[in-house]
Amino acid sequence: MSVVRRYVAPDGVTLVADEAGPEGAPTVILLHGGGQTRHSWSGAMRALVGRGYRVINVDGRGHGDSDWSEAGRYSLDDRVDDLRVITAGITGPFALVGASLGGMTAIHAAASGLAPSALVLVDIVPTPEPAGIDRIVTFMRGTSAGFDTIEDVVAAVTAYNPHRPRPRDSSGLRRNLREREDGRLYWHWDPRIVSTRPEDIHAMVERSARMLGRRLEMGVLVVRGMSSDVVSDSSVAAFRKILPTLEVADVAGAGHMVSGDRNDAFNASVLEFLDRRMPVAAET
Repeated sequence: MSVVRRYVAPDGVTLVADEAGPEGAPTVILLHGGGQTRHSWSGAMRALVGRGYRVINVDGRGHGDSDWSEAGRYSLDDRVDDLRVITAGITGPFALVGASLGGMTAIHAAASGLAPSALVLVDIVPTPEPAGIDRIVTFMRGTSAGFDTIEDVVAAVTAYNPHRPRPRDSSGLRRNLREREDGRLYWHWDPRIVSTRPEDIHAMVERSARMLGRRLEMGVLVVRGMSSDVVSDSSVAAFRKILPTLEVADVAGAGHMVSGDRNDAFNASVLEFLDRRMPVAAET
């Protein structure tokens, strides 16, 4: 059973996380993508806890149940400061598993003084395909003004992810929405998150990724959705030039939201990697 824990970042933002698994076991910190919440990791969290890991599944600042920053502080440096608070009490090895924005945060964290034993980057690389990133940012910016009905939300998400079946039950989407006084439904994230130019963020991530080439002892896995328009063969090859030890797991039938599209295949790839790089047995 998971417990809810709160962390307070250096700037006063409160971060909310679900935590489960044995105390003292190797820890896996789950970092969701932009516009998502920690609930997107539900299946992965169950699988990791079932394997014996301690799991911290956190809502990033400006998302879900965590605070919005009054000052609009949503840079990668701010997110790394959040991770420093979260990891401060961890005495054993830990891994960062990050999707999209969470993956970029993980790269920057590893280059900024944190020392994870392993990184799992879910459908993100230092130089992603611009068209894919533009599609994500356009969707987030274009829907930040809210929706009249849940049916409008379903229609927007279906148009964005046409390869996924139209959801029969909208309760999962409702967890990502807030109903305000005007009666409209709004995403459960601060629209200022997408105010920064993606090019500026990726330039920072690329610089940080070059520092990973000096840390060959740290395992790095990219889990790529084969139907994704964000990670391509050429962008993987570019990353491998920086980090020759890079591992890649291709998940057929999955788009950018790999864990949501093919959760079983995603979990299998991550567990196989962590079993080698940060095994539970080595600590028990």
